[in-house]
Amino acid sequence: MACRRKKKRCHRDGMCCPGNRCNNGICIPVTESILTPHIPALDGTRHRDRGHGHYSNHDLGWQNLGRPHTKMSHIKGHEGDPCLRSSDCIEGFCCARHFWTKICKPVLHQGEVCTKQRKKGSHGLEIFQRCDCAKGLSCKVWKDATYSSKARLHVCQKI
Repeated sequence: MACRRKKKRCHRDGMCCPGNRCNNGICIPVTESILTPHIPALDGTRHRDRGHGHYSNHDLGWQNLGRPHTKMSHIKGHEGDPCLRSSDCIEGFCCARHFWTKICKPVLHQGEVCTKQRKKGSHGLEIFQRCDCAKGLSCKVWKDATYSSKARLHVCQKI
């Protein structure tokens, strides 16, 4: 199957041609601003080949960017980076829906507002999904809330 060029419809990054990624169902170019936090070669720490003035792949620490067969699994997403699953994000973050894409978001800490888990299939699509509470915490009704909002507002509390 041929790759999809810029501005063509897609469902995942692997459908787009090298140098592009799938964002909101459209192939878009991978920009330097997306790569800068992850690839040392783009943040000013690269080294030139002696005498030739060229950058070598060995010095850059990466090779064929954009090809699906080049696995970059060692690079974990930071806050706001696109992801497919929580294992794509660094520790302390999860992969959660944000509008119609999924990005790495921070795991919730004590006192932070959380979303009470409902029975599977009983809730609609959350466009601003939150991560779960951190280990040792549970999403419970906020007891200090006013009577009218008490049943709806939940915060991460010690188990």
